[in-house]
Amino acid sequence: MTIYPAIDIRGGRCVRLRQGDPAQQTVFSDDPSEMARRWADMGAEWLHVVDLDGAFGGAPENRRAVAGIVDAVSIPVQLGGGLRDMGHILAAAEAGLTRLILGTAAFETPELVSTANDALPGRVAVGIDARDGYVATEGWKRVTETAGIPFARQVADLGACGIVYTDIGRDGMHTGTNVAATVDLAESVDVPVIASGGVSDLADVQAVAMESSSGIEGLIVGSALYRGTVDLEDAIAVGRSAA
Repeated sequence: MTIYPAIDIRGGRCVRLRQGDPAQQTVFSDDPSEMARRWADMGAEWLHVVDLDGAFGGAPENRRAVAGIVDAVSIPVQLGGGLRDMGHILAAAEAGLTRLILGTAAFETPELVSTANDALPGRVAVGIDARDGYVATEGWKRVTETAGIPFARQVADLGACGIVYTDIGRDGMHTGTNVAATVDLAESVDVPVIASGGVSDLADVQAVAMESSSGIEGLIVGSALYRGTVDLEDAIAVGRSAA
């Protein structure tokens, strides 16, 4: 199971939000590139980057900071936030991002998943952010009436190479990942799933790793790394030991 350190960017800085609320922001670094190097030097095999301004505004807004991260490390980087059309997707790919994560665009224009996958085979994933099991879009501002599992099946059929599943209610709250919901979703599709939201300590990492056979390929860890309640090297070791 791959551990993905999260680098969320807002206004060019590395931040974390509680439950996606812009009013509940903590700034951890003014230099996202330096944070990326730190995680890479500690053994990270992937980085998970989110352009929060892009997610809220509907178009990429932190291109310089994202490009700086890609240039700073030699490991693959996946990006989500504000990728709403093929222009955004192709520009991100040309900037060196290995995997592109569609969220709102995949929900509002599902055929974009297929089109993007045709252009970039195996590099287009879908982020499913859910509140109480229902898909949320537009930077989590709008909760739809669509349940997460049917939507996951739809985008998997359209060619998504994987799914990033986030329980909004857990994100940034240090209450543990919603393992049960993630397992249910992972078992409903035939593409890998990356779990996200709520990791507070190494026990939470272990709880997800124990369910890796369900199809959970990775785990995104954010605030716990920045606050020091999870050591990245320890988390990576747990991930590598997953059955």
